[in-house]
Amino acid sequence: MNSETETQATDAAFQRHGVWLMLGSVLLFTANTLIIRALSIHFPAADGWLATWFRGLTGMLVVWAFFSGGRGFRMGNLFSNPLLMARGVLGALTIAAFYITVVKLGPSRAVVLNLTYPMFGTIIAAVWLKERMSRAAGLWMVAGFAGLVLFLSDAGGLWRVSFYDGLALVGAFGAGWVVVLIRRLKDDEHPSTIYASQALCSLALAAPMAGGLAELPPLAWAGLAVAGVIVAGGQLVMTRAYQIMPVGKGSATQMTLPLATSLGGYLLFGESFEPLEILGALVTLFATWRVLVSR
Repeated sequence: MNSETETQATDAAFQRHGVWLMLGSVLLFTANTLIIRALSIHFPAADGWLATWFRGLTGMLVVWAFFSGGRGFRMGNLFSNPLLMARGVLGALTIAAFYITVVKLGPSRAVVLNLTYPMFGTIIAAVWLKERMSRAAGLWMVAGFAGLVLFLSDAGGLWRVSFYDGLALVGAFGAGWVVVLIRRLKDDEHPSTIYASQALCSLALAAPMAGGLAELPPLAWAGLAVAGVIVAGGQLVMTRAYQIMPVGKGSATQMTLPLATSLGGYLLFGESFEPLEILGALVTLFATWRVLVSR
């Protein structure tokens, strides 16, 4: 086996590893979303801002517990690396934009608009990082997004336009920058430090809105803490996956998140879906597979 063949085999192995990591992050994000949903049903005061605050707090605690003391996490870099600071600020703002649009637009519309970020990220990565994606893979990514539009169509409700639609698209553009920044930082920072930048900024951003903490019973605190630990794991795994696979393929895999979440809603909360929505889900899954197997 010559050196070029060995290099291709190694790259393929890294790609497979990245795909499995990204799918693992999707499962963890799904579990977090379902826990937050269940908590909001039983404890209305456990809103998105409190979830964001706990997400930041538990994220910092997880990073400190498992990666400090020379195990990868570098606290000082959060304040000295401009790209790391940008990743943290943008990450926190896009999370806030997502929660605001979920409240104002409803989850279906907000999720579809937010999931335009893979296209933004792919374009930014092509311009800044010189990453390339085949035309076929790009078309399949667009097809996957179209499948999501069908799946989350909400009886035609997606086609109303408002200020919050613009906010959702701005948030998606910011999320595209976030995944490219993660990719750019892959050789300079440990995944724990990259994630900690977002956790710290999320903690600071949501702190003024966390006044409802005192109204929650211990069970809600415990649920939010568990959800925060799970999403911390998801963020760390996703960050590592983006470090070893192209932005386009990683983003395409993340497009399966609303499908996994909806499946959980069907199993746990009795949600139902129309035939057109099921067709859209199948289109997205097939298109994502095509992107992942493309060169």
